[in-house]
Amino acid sequence: MNSLILADKLRAKSIAFPCISTGVFLYPNDEAAIVAIRTVKRYLMEDKTSLDEIIFVTFKELDYKLYHNVLNENAN
Repeated sequence: MNSLILADKLRAKSIAFPCISTGVFLYPNDEAAIVAIRTVKRYLMEDKTSLDEIIFVTFKELDYKLYHNVLNENAN
């Protein structure tokens, strides 16, 4: 959430979040996707923002599919 707050303080128009700690640090990929998306959605619901675009950056196909699925589940 701190990154979103800082982006707004800087009046940024976009921000990108890489899928971190899921490789060498073995943080569960599915949990990382859920936490990242839930945090961003909560911030957007609670605060006015300067951001027009928020990007989730994935490297692995697995992560892309997880983020895609979580975003689609939460869209309904």
